[in-house]
Amino acid sequence: MTAMDVEEVEEQQDAGPKFDADLLRMYYARLFPYEQMCKWLAYQPHGDASTPVGTGSTLAKRELSLTLADDVYIRYQCFGDAKAMKELMTKRQPHKIDIGAVFNASPKDHLSIKNFRPEERELVFDIDLSDYDDVRTCCQGATVCRKCWQYMTCACRVCESSLREDFGFEHIMWVYSGRRGVHCWVGDAESRKLTNEARLAIIKYFSVVGGNENSAKKTDLQAPLHPSLERAYKLLEPLFIKHVIPEDGQKLLASPEHWSKLLATLPEDIADQIAKHWARAGDASTPAQKWDALKGLCASPDRGSSAKKQKRAQVDELWKYEVVFTHCYPRLDENVSKHRNHLLKSPFAAHPKTGRVCVPFDAKQCAAFDPTAVVTLKDLAKQIDASTEDVPDLEKTDLKHAVRFFEKSFIDPLLKSLHKGQRDEKEQQAAMVGDF
Repeated sequence: MTAMDVEEVEEQQDAGPKFDADLLRMYYARLFPYEQMCKWLAYQPHGDASTPVGTGSTLAKRELSLTLADDVYIRYQCFGDAKAMKELMTKRQPHKIDIGAVFNASPKDHLSIKNFRPEERELVFDIDLSDYDDVRTCCQGATVCRKCWQYMTCACRVCESSLREDFGFEHIMWVYSGRRGVHCWVGDAESRKLTNEARLAIIKYFSVVGGNENSAKKTDLQAPLHPSLERAYKLLEPLFIKHVIPEDGQKLLASPEHWSKLLATLPEDIADQIAKHWARAGDASTPAQKWDALKGLCASPDRGSSAKKQKRAQVDELWKYEVVFTHCYPRLDENVSKHRNHLLKSPFAAHPKTGRVCVPFDAKQCAAFDPTAVVTLKDLAKQIDASTEDVPDLEKTDLKHAVRFFEKSFIDPLLKSLHKGQRDEKEQQAAMVGDF
């Protein structure tokens, strides 16, 4: 039996729905991490998520929207603790959970409150692989594989560096969307208080790639480049060389079919010369060598004064940046980020099309993350049934790793920071009273 035959048999054995009413009922009753979710959404440095936090907390004023069976959509759901959240989920059995803003009053009272308005909300990003369909060659639409997942690696690297170094944010969580992309949640107090105008300014800061699939040019860079773009290029070019240009990547410089699209961005006379040279039978240059040769054509504005350089065909120095950014720079959904009251799918929800759980992951390990191997509801049910250990159901499953990561890398540092902030504020107030 060939390896392909083995794969086909395994697929047949694993046939069956990965998302259905029974699996969903099991998940909400036995595995969904209510305690951890409430601990995060309450933003309280002290206290247990199972203890009611009162109507004045961010948790009690937080909106959740639920999409039920048959696409029944209900907004302005809320709860005050983990027990109430579990009661809501097990009763409603939502196929999709979206998290919204913290309002100035309980969402359930939205019709009776004058000037009901959102007061805070995490800064969020939504990045879908389908927005890379004009450059990825392995998949299209909602289909995802390990090759095109590396576009998410590029996005995580650039957004992480900029959010931390340019904006000073510290509490950043990345979540697999369950199907074809990633979500980013920034939980710093400053990020949650951002106005719509400030959110739009940040998303514009990340807006480098534009146009549509018919646009010949996807970027519009100006010299000198902003330092953040110089930094982004240094982060992205190695990934571009490793994942975009080779045969085992997106094949951009691996065959005439693909490199012709790249050469079309060069002046016609230069592109023709290069195409003829690469088409020769004796040309055995690798994709990486081809990229080096193309970069050698680039001339910075302060070069090219000698006669020798003037005779050599050259293109603008910005060309190499435009190529790398066109393929690798993050493509963010502006509408998701620019408004406080926009809803975004909750971590640990299960995607109704794939059954995969929307798990948080380590952005530093994004390249090794396999979206096709993320646990489904069906996987979790099998793992519970197969275990003979006398431990909580979560500990019987692979989901425990994602929940622990969520706690240790995001919730714990966030609450520690909030506690320190409260302590510093009290000390400052005490010092002011003492001075008086």
